[in-house]
Amino acid sequence: MSVPVQPVLDATDPQTWGPAIDEAVNAISRGALVVMPTDTVYGIAADAFDEVAVAALLAAKGRGRQMPPPVLVGDVATLDGLATDVPDEARRLVEAFWPGGFTVILQAQPSLQWDLGDTGGTVALRMPDHAAALALLKRTGPLAVSSANKSGSPAAQDVENARDQLGASVAVYLDGGEAPGGVASTIVDATGPVLRIVREGAVSLAELRKVADVEGPAASPEDDPIEPPAPAAEDDE
Repeated sequence: MSVPVQPVLDATDPQTWGPAIDEAVNAISRGALVVMPTDTVYGIAADAFDEVAVAALLAAKGRGRQMPPPVLVGDVATLDGLATDVPDEARRLVEAFWPGGFTVILQAQPSLQWDLGDTGGTVALRMPDHAAALALLKRTGPLAVSSANKSGSPAAQDVENARDQLGASVAVYLDGGEAPGGVASTIVDATGPVLRIVREGAVSLAELRKVADVEGPAASPEDDPIEPPAPAAEDDE
């Protein structure tokens, strides 16, 4: 028996993408998964506050709770609703590089009712610089988003490659054209006594150091270039 192929909805033009964004919002609201374009690569998204949906996201990628997804936000102001004890230097980096290819790992607000996996009380946050992604995020609120690929495979640069890898596990595929960046976000861990770069990507260490005191990277990136999980699993992305 053939496996049903999920439809692809056009999200390339702000003048006409309304119905596609509506379908994606509806899917997120009922706990389903959505593939969305970002400024780095395509991502697979779930409601960050729906633990069943987040578990489905991890299952679709073929990974476990030890590799929790990061969270994308649609507004800088969301930072303080999701994170606590944000260092001043981390805040300066956010102001300089959001929206864009910069991810920051922070202590999560302890009152949040979510379960992203084994995060150790942290959360990785990023605001993407992509119009369709922001249009979706502004309606759904924070989304748990990981790169749209099976774990261990290259991240999808276009929606058809994402659909080939993830198939019927995703309810809605948003087509925003080829991913414009293709370069992983830069990750900075701001949960320790000093800011430390976990992975250098779209924003160079030199650029970061123009804004804040950031230590150099301690490890190499691996297979999932959209965002990092929490520090306990930082090497998987």
